Amino acid sequence: MNTKKQPLDFSIDQIPSPAYVLDERLLRKNMDVFRYVQEQTGCKILVAQKGFSMYATYPLLRETLYGVTSSSLFEARLGYEEMGKEVHIFSPAYRMDEFDEILRYSDHIVFNSFAQWNAFRDKVSKSGKPISCGIRINPEYSEIETDLYNPCFANSRLGVTLANFYEDQLDGIEGLHFHTMCEQNSDTLARTLQVVDEKFGKYLSRMKWLNFGGGHHITRPDYDLDTLLSSIRWIKEKYDLEIYLEPGEAIALNTGYLVCSVLDILENGMNLAILDTSAACHMPDVLEMPYRPNLIGAGRPGEKPYTYRFGGPTCLAGDIIGDYSFDEPLQIGDRLVFCDMAHYTMVKNNTFNGINLPAIARYSQQNGMEILKKFHYEDFKSRL
Repeated sequence: MNTKKQPLDFSIDQIPSPAYVLDERLLRKNMDVFRYVQEQTGCKILVAQKGFSMYATYPLLRETLYGVTSSSLFEARLGYEEMGKEVHIFSPAYRMDEFDEILRYSDHIVFNSFAQWNAFRDKVSKSGKPISCGIRINPEYSEIETDLYNPCFANSRLGVTLANFYEDQLDGIEGLHFHTMCEQNSDTLARTLQVVDEKFGKYLSRMKWLNFGGGHHITRPDYDLDTLLSSIRWIKEKYDLEIYLEPGEAIALNTGYLVCSVLDILENGMNLAILDTSAACHMPDVLEMPYRPNLIGAGRPGEKPYTYRFGGPTCLAGDIIGDYSFDEPLQIGDRLVFCDMAHYTMVKNNTFNGINLPAIARYSQQNGMEILKKFHYEDFKSRL
């Protein structure tokens, strides 16, 4: 097998293709950033499991983070069993037949409406646990341009707007939660906090905590940490609040790869390559966002002499990863390495067309390369 030369300091030749590979050394660097933010502000940072649920890394995350935030019963249970610290949960609506089990695993429960709060408040009070409850607010302000990811777009179902906020139903509510960001810098947070303060400040004075939600790109190289720190301190001190942040993408940003192989090369108006990995199955955000993931050793279309359009092995015509150029022609069997593939991949992948899921691997300084999991026919069949 011809393996393309890749600027990685570990070998990819002995791992299955395709495979997600998490570099634990890079994850530790991200944890250093979160540790600094917590030390400087006293805030508490949680991992949003909707973005990153690779529980093999939870022992490492546990050293720095305060717990997990969950979007479902199963995520809450995973965080409870594998992280063993605070478990927060938010859902647009809870199921009555799941709520007793949710109570068993959760420390914070955020409700999306006062109707939901009133439906479940008695169960919370009778649970025998010191569960802290909150309401998600919609400040009707967001700088997200893609509606698919914008919780504050017109007629959003997520969060209570000021017009629908009922002050007389706050008994038992200890916190407010907002989530209005996606892959954004701290200047967006600062502007958002001003709106939250203007609209909901009179209620914050009655609260114990405020949760900033996710979407904070804290571990991005150009992220403005100083503005984040000052924003946390400002609202924390103004209302004497405990502050939570729950990033998902930023936890594992730039820590993982998707290793794959070229299955075939053909031509139809341009050079085409079919890979053993799929945008639709293995990295759906490529189609949903959409975006073009970086590929080690490759350039933009036309930048290098040989340009190829990469497609997956499914029957979906739009299963296209993107166009990439190379210094030399590709060969069948070449290994390729896509970057930043730890978040929103393992948690969102699927087996459309019966395409198998990538293996999951981890590289660490101490143990080298470990294959944590491989998937098989039974994993596909058991879902049907």
